[in-house]
Amino acid sequence: MSFARLWNYRCTVSDDIPELDLLLRPHRSLSPTGFWVIMAILAVWSFVGGIVFLSVGAWPVIGFVGIDVALVWIAFRASYGDRRYERVRLAGGILTIDGIDRRGRRTHHELPSYWVRVSLEAITDSNRLLLSSHGRHIAVGSFLSPGERTELATQIQEALMRSKATPAAT
Repeated sequence: MSFARLWNYRCTVSDDIPELDLLLRPHRSLSPTGFWVIMAILAVWSFVGGIVFLSVGAWPVIGFVGIDVALVWIAFRASYGDRRYERVRLAGGILTIDGIDRRGRRTHHELPSYWVRVSLEAITDSNRLLLSSHGRHIAVGSFLSPGERTELATQIQEALMRSKATPAAT
């Protein structure tokens, strides 16, 4: 699993310290530095092309070349504006799922860890990870690859088993 998207901190010493703390973020295939390199290459290429068109008398093309560069920049910035994340935390007998969806809406779910069931539903060429308890079903990691969701399900299941095996502090 790509640990650029998933960090795992485990400790079972105290209820104050989480037994499981996962931060899930969508994968970014292009770094910010890579973005600026691509944009610089595109701008230089477009500038040179615009000069060539200007030299042959096709000066209106320069405006369209500039618009192309601007549209590519806007598309990349919109892609980087995706602030989605999910945080799965198990502490004190409560499994908490916090997140921000694609539209920027915050979500918060709390499930009693003893009753949580982890399931992977098979979908055509993919899967869906569901955490269920008392009639509530919460999909987790929708932006992860199918293999990463499978590994995430295993990690959550193992943490839940450890928390069920550990007697509650009195």
